[in-house]
Amino acid sequence: MLKVGLTGGIGSGKSTVTNMLRNKGLPIVDADIVAREIFIIYPQVLDEIKREFGWEFFDEEGNLKRKEFGNYIFKSDTRRKKLESITIPYIIKEVHQRIKTYEEKNCKLCFLDAPTLIENKLHTSMDVTILVWVGSDVQIQRVMSRDALDLDETMDRIRAQMPIDEKRQFADFIIDNGESIEDTKLQLDLIITQLERLNGEQ
Repeated sequence: MLKVGLTGGIGSGKSTVTNMLRNKGLPIVDADIVAREIFIIYPQVLDEIKREFGWEFFDEEGNLKRKEFGNYIFKSDTRRKKLESITIPYIIKEVHQRIKTYEEKNCKLCFLDAPTLIENKLHTSMDVTILVWVGSDVQIQRVMSRDALDLDETMDRIRAQMPIDEKRQFADFIIDNGESIEDTKLQLDLIITQLERLNGEQ
C-alpha cells in the first residue's frame, strides 16, 4: 500500500483537497478527526490536561471549552508545546493503527491528512508527501473569515505551525490552491494518476 501524507498550513484549503479525495472514495486517515476522538478513545488525555492546565477550561459536564482553551494555548509556545507533549503521542498511535487497518484491507493507496505532518515527523513514515500551498495573504484572509478570528488570533495560529513556504522542501508534490476549485481538482487528478502509476511499478 502506498502511504501518502497530505499537509498544508492553516487556511491553505487542505480540507477542500481532502473532500475531493473523499468524493473519489479513497481511504483517508484525518489527523484532525483523530485529534478530537482521542479524548473519547483515551479518556486519560483529559485527565492529564486538567492536571496540567486546570479545571477552568472545562464546562459543568466535563467537556473541554475548545475555543477558550485554544485562545489560551496559542498565546504561548510553552503552553502549546506542553499540550502537544500530552496529545501527540496518542494521536500518532491512533493514526498508525488506522493506517494499518487500511493495509489489512489490501487498499492500494491511503492518505494521511495531517496539518502538522512534517512538524511531528509523520512524513518520515509516508511514501509520498503532498503539500497544499497558498500565499500568506490568502492564508490570513481565509483563517480570519473561516474561524471568525481577529488578526492577532489568526497570526498566533499561523505562527504555531512551520511556515508553509518551509514545508515546500519536504514535499514530493505541491498543489497551488490559490486559484479556482477546478484548477485545484485538475492538479489533484494529475497527482493521483502519477501515484497510481507509481503504485503499479512497486
